[in-house]
Amino acid sequence: MDLKGCIFDLDGVIVDTAKYHFMAWQRLAAELGFEFTEEDNEALKGVSRMESLEILLRKGGISVGEKEKEALAALKNGWYVGLITGMTPDEILPGSLDLLKALGSEGILTAIGSASKNAGTILQGIGLRSMFDVIIDGNKITRAKPDPEVFLKGAEEMKLPPSSCVVFEDAQAGIEAALAGGMKCVGVGNPELLVRADMVVPDLSFITVKQLRNL
Repeated sequence: MDLKGCIFDLDGVIVDTAKYHFMAWQRLAAELGFEFTEEDNEALKGVSRMESLEILLRKGGISVGEKEKEALAALKNGWYVGLITGMTPDEILPGSLDLLKALGSEGILTAIGSASKNAGTILQGIGLRSMFDVIIDGNKITRAKPDPEVFLKGAEEMKLPPSSCVVFEDAQAGIEAALAGGMKCVGVGNPELLVRADMVVPDLSFITVKQLRNL
């Protein structure tokens, strides 16, 4: 392919903030009087904050009004932001920095395409903000993955056609979004779970620019 841009999901691809989300959701469930396990948490991967809250409330058999939902989501987010504010470059996942440097040296643009509204805070903490040409996060989009909006906006802000972009994703909803947007997709994680990706790697240390051009 004529590779001109790469769009990276943040959580689970560049850095693992999933544990912090889980800790905050688990704390919220405990406050509401029920248990929320790591297995339960699997259903929240790649899902927006309000949709995640809906899943959590269903698990607890709890029904509340819209205002209370907003208050609960804000409470969870406050705990989460408190946890991620202490993040450091040590938490960058293997291969991420080397791949970003390799892409930059070949003039390939890079973007973040994340549903997280805290992407900026995370990137500052781990020292990678300057490595991305474009940041598309939850503050810039209205539709969650598998809708391709986040990736299409990434391509648009890089001024590139979707067909010249590769997406890196660790969740099935994100892979569906990339494909719906007409982009190639590299799955990061378990190949049994990421079946529709064009290729799957355990982490970004297993991929080269040459492999990306050959997709």
